[in-house]
Amino acid sequence: MNGTLPNGLEFLLSPAVAAPFVPEDFTTEQKQIAETTEEFMKNEILPNVERIENKDFDFIVEKMRQCAELGLFLAEVPEEYGGLELEKTTNMLMIEKVAPVGSFVMAFGGHTGIGILPLVYYGTPDQKERYLGKLSSGEWFGAYALTEPDCGSDPLSSRTTAVLSADGTHYILNGAKQFITNSAFADLFTVFAKIDGKHFSAFLVEKSFPGFSVGAEEKKMGLKGSSTTPLVLQDVKVPVENLLGEPGKGHKIAFNVLNVGRLKVATQTLGMAKAAFGESASYSAERKQFGKAIGEFGAIKEKLADMTAAIFASESVVYRVAGLLDGQIATLDHGGSDYYERYQKAIEEFAAECAIAKVFCSEQLDFVVDEAVQIHGGYGYISDYAVERHYRDSRIQRIFEGTNEINRILIPTMLFRRADSGGLDLWSQVKEAAARCAEASSTKPANDEFASAFSLLDSLKKLVLLVVGDTVAAKESQEVLMAYADLIIGVFALESVLLRADKCFAKASERKKGQLQAVIKVLAFEQASRFQQAAFRAVAYGASGEREPALQKIIAERTAFAGTGLLPAKQLLADAAKESGKYLF
Repeated sequence: MNGTLPNGLEFLLSPAVAAPFVPEDFTTEQKQIAETTEEFMKNEILPNVERIENKDFDFIVEKMRQCAELGLFLAEVPEEYGGLELEKTTNMLMIEKVAPVGSFVMAFGGHTGIGILPLVYYGTPDQKERYLGKLSSGEWFGAYALTEPDCGSDPLSSRTTAVLSADGTHYILNGAKQFITNSAFADLFTVFAKIDGKHFSAFLVEKSFPGFSVGAEEKKMGLKGSSTTPLVLQDVKVPVENLLGEPGKGHKIAFNVLNVGRLKVATQTLGMAKAAFGESASYSAERKQFGKAIGEFGAIKEKLADMTAAIFASESVVYRVAGLLDGQIATLDHGGSDYYERYQKAIEEFAAECAIAKVFCSEQLDFVVDEAVQIHGGYGYISDYAVERHYRDSRIQRIFEGTNEINRILIPTMLFRRADSGGLDLWSQVKEAAARCAEASSTKPANDEFASAFSLLDSLKKLVLLVVGDTVAAKESQEVLMAYADLIIGVFALESVLLRADKCFAKASERKKGQLQAVIKVLAFEQASRFQQAAFRAVAYGASGEREPALQKIIAERTAFAGTGLLPAKQLLADAAKESGKYLF
């Protein structure tokens, strides 16, 4: 523990505590940054979506440089290099506002995130002096070259090689990279290669280096306006001073950048979901069938309500994780040459929560855009309508930054590693799980309106321990690990929305209080059902045949959540969404 700060994954074993950060906590300065970003998107990008989708890279570069002029590239750049070093919450808010145009947020995020951050975190003073100013000003653009034709989810199997030249002044790189974002206009690439075919390392490679070439643009299902190409490295001479980080330690760069990258993917999906929802809410009020607006029909109302709840949950998860990272980073002494090493460890503390956010939010986006197309009917399939683009752009999000399957396997794996090393008191609580299931809830919400949902949350946490205890012998099975992940994700998502609603309720207007109560009713009912199915899967896969029926009975009893008032809750959310024409919260 760092004072009152929780440790990573500790939420599973402890009563729910106050939310570290919720969107209602945004400061005036953060809101102004969001407004500036939103205005830029509204005036410069949204009217020109067709140019972007048609791969007008000159136009994209022009607009990216306008982003730089607005200071949008400086969020994570150190102050000593002219940056702003903003909180993760602020950075996520910026990304969310850029996200409604998927192809543009790919260019923006590819540059400001994986393009710049490896240099920020691991660059030498000389490397930062040479490159960081160019990247943060928009003079140059960055890209990240990790994936290879035969190496996607397993980057350490890279075949790209680096051999030190006879005179010791250069590394000679040979190999190929695949699916590299921004490569059409990027000037500096973080390229991963194995020194002597053994030591996985990273290099800063300029596009102008002889032997470096960019392949043809991929023809993609979605994100059509983003640049995605292969790279070929044929005897590329990279100066030794362009080795990024330590030789043989490239995995640190690859994986640590991916941790916060997963949260950024979650944030992108949140922004996309809000945009698709806005299109749907407006359309449902305008489109008439059988003599009235389609939003008056119960079938459409339920969709709007469920979409609202899904976005509220994603938003709560994203900014909770961002707040956890900010809290951890705030404890660091900014001085010393090892600052970014400590910074990475602070982020790594919540690597599992970043993976949870990525999986949960990307799948909520898929649900939202699918319903958006359905609300539009045949028009949702026509490219003149924005939801068609949102639908196509959503699908890749479950593959980015590690597929959702890889991330699902990582979540419980990190839990067990932390428990085995003594970092979490998991196993003793697992042993007591059966007794704990009979205990009353230990969590006391500030507002009685949410008591039943908090009681459900407490039951779900105890059930995770019970299910793991009865199936842990099968934890080497990926199917069991993925079922565990769904249990953990469900607990984190439900806790995030409850902590947010409980924190905001007292200061909310009467209208907003009603909406908060409604969204919690919808989400608690939904998460209880999802959790039950995941628990049944885990038990079916990993429990003994004799034990399975008893466990199923306990799971069914402890995941029961009364649906009284569920339909009025959904109708309230739908009517409010239809009236406002956008996401409510």
